[in-house]
Amino acid sequence: MGSNKIQGELWGENAEDWALIQEATGYSGYEHVLKFLKTSSTDKLLEVGCGSGLFSNLAFLKGMHVTGIDASPLLINQAKKRNAAVNFLIGEMEELPFADKTFDVVCAFNSIQYAECSKNAILECKRVLKERGKLIIMIWGNKEDCEVASFLKVVGSLLPPQPKGAGGPFALSENELLETTIKDCGLKIINNTDVSSIWDYPNADTALKGLLSAGTATKAIQYSGFATVYKESSNAIKPHIQKNGRVIYKNKFRVVISEKL
Repeated sequence: MGSNKIQGELWGENAEDWALIQEATGYSGYEHVLKFLKTSSTDKLLEVGCGSGLFSNLAFLKGMHVTGIDASPLLINQAKKRNAAVNFLIGEMEELPFADKTFDVVCAFNSIQYAECSKNAILECKRVLKERGKLIIMIWGNKEDCEVASFLKVVGSLLPPQPKGAGGPFALSENELLETTIKDCGLKIINNTDVSSIWDYPNADTALKGLLSAGTATKAIQYSGFATVYKESSNAIKPHIQKNGRVIYKNKFRVVISEKL
């Protein structure tokens, strides 16, 4: 069950670029979550799809007992380099290797939408939560609120034909699909906020390294070839190159916080 092998290979292809450049684009969402959480030294937090461990490290520095799990061995290696004190594991989000009612908080930042079945992944998160535990999921906001959607559309045009209902960046964003799925899983939504996120790259080369480190871009490169993807991506970012050479995208992330009853 799940998409562990496929997603692990895709998202690990450019793990260092993801760790050094792209993962920080979610920082405003991470800050929003940490402000919401009233942490204590006994809180146990699980990050599902932890990537190279940026949020896990921030939560650890807040005093929480943190475990991070991701499909990509190479991203987990980057996470361990970031903070060797955090318990980082390779695994499948739809078959979490933890006992029932283990964690006070479970977080998933832009990962649930890539599960083979998002509902199964959410139910697994619920299973490992303690009673009254918090499930925090961050996804993209609506396409019209995300300037980078224009870039993602270009990358999407270079992907192989996708089956109906396949996961992707905006798979859960439209028509409150995430919120509906969370409620269907028997969780109570207690906070739902769109958080602004300014992506500010120092130059076009850095922007392309970051943007092309995502798993969807890796898949496009495998299908259409690096030269084609790089050329089309270079053209796609041009409207966002500022006079000083910086590349700026204004986006929104949706952070939905629910509680296990």
